[in-house]
Amino acid sequence: MTIAKAAASSVGDGGTDHWMIRNPVLPGFHPDPSIVRVGADYYIATSTFEWYPGVRVHHSTDLVHWQPLGGALTERRLLDLAGAADSCGIWAPNLTYAHGLFHLLYTDVATFAGGYWDPQNYLVTAPSMAGPWSDPVVLHGRGFDSSLFHDEDGATWMLSMRADWRPGRNRFAGIEIQRYDHDERRLTGPARLIFEGTDAGLTEAPNIYRKDGWYYLVTAEGGTSWTHQVTVARSRHLFGEYEVDPGGPLLTSSGRPDLSLQKAGHGSLVQTPAGEWYLAHLVARPYAPTGRCVLGREAALQRVDWAPDAWPRIHDGVPAERVPAPAGVVITTRPPSSEQVEDDHFDAPVLGPNWSTLRRPATPDWIDLSARPSHLRIHGGQSPMARHRPSLVARRVTAQRCTFEATCEFEPGNARQLAGVTAYYNSRNWYYLHWTADDDGTPVLDLLVCDSGHVTTAPGLRTVVDGVPRIGLRIRLDGPALTFAYTTNPGPAPVWYDLGRTFDATTLSDEYAATIVPGEPEAWGFTGAFVGLWVQDLGAEGGYADFDRAAYRAE
Repeated sequence: MTIAKAAASSVGDGGTDHWMIRNPVLPGFHPDPSIVRVGADYYIATSTFEWYPGVRVHHSTDLVHWQPLGGALTERRLLDLAGAADSCGIWAPNLTYAHGLFHLLYTDVATFAGGYWDPQNYLVTAPSMAGPWSDPVVLHGRGFDSSLFHDEDGATWMLSMRADWRPGRNRFAGIEIQRYDHDERRLTGPARLIFEGTDAGLTEAPNIYRKDGWYYLVTAEGGTSWTHQVTVARSRHLFGEYEVDPGGPLLTSSGRPDLSLQKAGHGSLVQTPAGEWYLAHLVARPYAPTGRCVLGREAALQRVDWAPDAWPRIHDGVPAERVPAPAGVVITTRPPSSEQVEDDHFDAPVLGPNWSTLRRPATPDWIDLSARPSHLRIHGGQSPMARHRPSLVARRVTAQRCTFEATCEFEPGNARQLAGVTAYYNSRNWYYLHWTADDDGTPVLDLLVCDSGHVTTAPGLRTVVDGVPRIGLRIRLDGPALTFAYTTNPGPAPVWYDLGRTFDATTLSDEYAATIVPGEPEAWGFTGAFVGLWVQDLGAEGGYADFDRAAYRAE
């Protein structure tokens, strides 16, 4: 994350220099932010879909600097993503704190085809964000985007959108609420429909907040793309009726293609110790107006003021790139460069918090950080089309211009064994610069391209690398331009050889992955671009590769 100073204003610690929040605060694939404050600490939980660890969490003490804590759901005991379809898995987690415990509510979605979601909701609790997390409580499967509301009387309520699978019905049938019994760890009493939404439709992502005798219901509407918005309704009674804010959406970028932050919606509120309010919400940054969003849906913050009539307001109702930091925030560190550099030599006993693994947790049966000091050994997994045992370790792309480099040692025994680097969106859209063996055993470098599920070899790029023990591999994203390079002398002064072709990075985007079915809500891709390390052992013959460095640089 980068930060910027602003001119003196009424926000800050009373001096002449004050700090601004720079959006997105969590760049790259960080959608559906759920924000909570516990004392002086803020936490944001975001969706992870088919990636482990499930539910990515960041921490801050000032809403300006955010540090990744990794993911909460690190074990199959908590989450089993084997077989999860693209953009399924963890949707819209909800993080709250009550009764001395963190409560993490999450939905594991099995599909979103044909009007079905098969959403299963789970709840885990822990005394701290470091865990240990309890065994999951299985809750209802009637809808997704669930949340918990802890009322002032000590009661806890579960909210979610109500899914209606029946053809011809409104798939997003409204917001329902049901009581959760802490002692018995189950839902109890009737489920009530409390809000059917506005004409914007696709009502989801409910959160309730109590303020000045009112219950404020915050929802997302309009779908998670260009017409996304945050809707607010209120009632004196928990079960309604809820009156919609006559001033319109609290936040939207709909109809404003001039804005750099698009798709604004899916919000959650937090109050600072000084009584200020902020909205965490998702945005996206297309490469052209209403164009493709390679970085996926990102997390941003907006300052919220309360009007005299007690409705919350965001300035102009649109997402701003820079927002005043909370009052009283004292930041003593110098602002970092806008350049982000991460150079991992794999010296730690576990993967760092910015690494994710696809559909299976980073367990010793395929991830080994101890076999060789300062090396990551990845045992090969299934093909790109399989959904149970892939061996892909990747990190989010966080900037339109970035470079990813890795140094690899590999002895491919045949064409069924491959190792290298990938620019990846999902199982149907990726690029793979890999080291493998030809039919006669000769080691070669080659590039595979998967476009909408169709796999081809990029012509004219096959390169013999016989007698080379180590290879450096590089991916470069320069806006929509994607290029690849390699070096046979990785080290302090490598000589890079560009493959000489430019590919389309925008195929690694939500929009390109979209599935549009007449009569059904638009099914966008929901993740974002990754770069990473991929090892395949298609014949299950024991192939593995060692990586002693992986470096990411965002400009």
